[in-house]
Amino acid sequence: MRENRPKSRLLALGSAGALVTATLIAGAVSAPTAGAVSRPGPDREAKGAAIAAARAAKAGIHWQDCPADWGLAKPIQCGWVSVPVDYAHPYGKQIKLAVDRIGNTGTKKERQGALVYNPGGPGGSGMRFPARVTSKNPVWANVAKAYDFVGFDPRGVGHSAPISCIDPQEFVKAPKADPVPDSEADKRAQRKLAHEYADGCGERSGAMLPHMTTPNTARDLDVIRAALGEKKLNYLGVSYGTYLGAVYGTLFPGHLRRMVVDSVVNPARDNIWYEANLNQDIAFEGRWKDWEDWVAANDAAFHLGTTRAAVQAKWLQLRATAKQHPIGGVVGPAELIAFFQSAPYYDSSWVPVATVFGKYVAGDTQALVDAAAPDLSDTAGNIASENSNAVYTAVECADAKWPTSWQKWDRDNTRLNKDYPFMTWANAWMNLPCATWPAKQHTPLDVKTHKGLPPVLIVQSTRDAATPYEGAVELHHRFHGSRLITEKNAGSHGVTGLVNPCINQRVDAYLLDGTLDRKDVTCTPHATPKP
Repeated sequence: MRENRPKSRLLALGSAGALVTATLIAGAVSAPTAGAVSRPGPDREAKGAAIAAARAAKAGIHWQDCPADWGLAKPIQCGWVSVPVDYAHPYGKQIKLAVDRIGNTGTKKERQGALVYNPGGPGGSGMRFPARVTSKNPVWANVAKAYDFVGFDPRGVGHSAPISCIDPQEFVKAPKADPVPDSEADKRAQRKLAHEYADGCGERSGAMLPHMTTPNTARDLDVIRAALGEKKLNYLGVSYGTYLGAVYGTLFPGHLRRMVVDSVVNPARDNIWYEANLNQDIAFEGRWKDWEDWVAANDAAFHLGTTRAAVQAKWLQLRATAKQHPIGGVVGPAELIAFFQSAPYYDSSWVPVATVFGKYVAGDTQALVDAAAPDLSDTAGNIASENSNAVYTAVECADAKWPTSWQKWDRDNTRLNKDYPFMTWANAWMNLPCATWPAKQHTPLDVKTHKGLPPVLIVQSTRDAATPYEGAVELHHRFHGSRLITEKNAGSHGVTGLVNPCINQRVDAYLLDGTLDRKDVTCTPHATPKP
């Protein structure tokens, strides 16, 4: 469900390295204080979250200039918030979460508090969120007058006790092999690599794995709220960030002021996470075809064919060529999928991807190599990419119990691949480590309305590939009083950041005034990209 998937590891998995433990700190604690909402059943984590939040409220955040190598210039400020590794033991080991902020651009009277952001993943960093203000992004100009923009690295991500599953350089080495298996031997090889990756996660980050769950990240979010000095949370979540928001709203309904969720994960228990990825494969195929139709309609610019079938034929030819001889020696079918999948993800990638594709067909091989080959010299980027993938895997594997039967995986993905081949097997191999996960797998939270939950604004496009439209409908049904804005006949993942006045004005009205339409709203799509 990630907003930005990393370069696919597919057949790039190598041996696990030395044991890497998360950065743990011991913190002074105060007496337990009530605050979090208890749910039926075990409530040790609820009590632990209340203790951690009270401690954070007392400590606050020591804001200062961000470290130079974080790439966050003044006036953005950075700080740390301490949270328990295990909320059942709030006085036990702690980790530090990195947070940053920029103050509201309006007057003191206009200020309405902090707006906290999560971009998705799992494994995405929200630390670039304050830069929407410094870059003077017009879509967020009105909201920035009223809110401090606050980002954070979730547990295990970036600067927040980062976890790891494999040496970063091994992670980004060119796999070259086709993720679509030709034989049982191909499948056995992939199964072996997935098992090795899961073992690597256990060896390098085992102490953190049982606690890398969405409910724990939601508890972290409430501790951040308290550390910010906010009685109630204002929250913006995109992609996986919508599931984080749904879990937060279930656990802490009375701590929520306003919440916008954009491009929504279906929160039904039986969808998290195995079924979610199968449904994603179907949606990706649909949006891939949308992109091919657009490329065909703009053949004068890209010269890839005047019909979807013609564009698809060139794609299959490109895959076959890369499978036989990796392009430039470094771009195989796996790298092709890692690059081309951005087109069904985001409309902003339609022109760049089609341009590179057109240049390749016209004879410019280097353009494709430059765009799709991994950069082994980018040490910092490779570390970030490996970390992001480790967190993605750890959270999805820990949140729910995954099938352990290879026969089920094989049957389901073989069936889907017949009609939805673009992402099916690549997605399967990415998630297969969950079948042999070396840490506890939990039962997903039952997302629902509890007393005190305010109206939530849900925004979704109907053709979204990463989070199919049904997810927004399901959350809308579960969160009573919510409103759903549907962007019809559109499919870019992440809607609130695009220019569409029908949506932008309603998001502003909700965040600034708490105003919602009396009924759900359907908007026409944002502008189609032009070559």
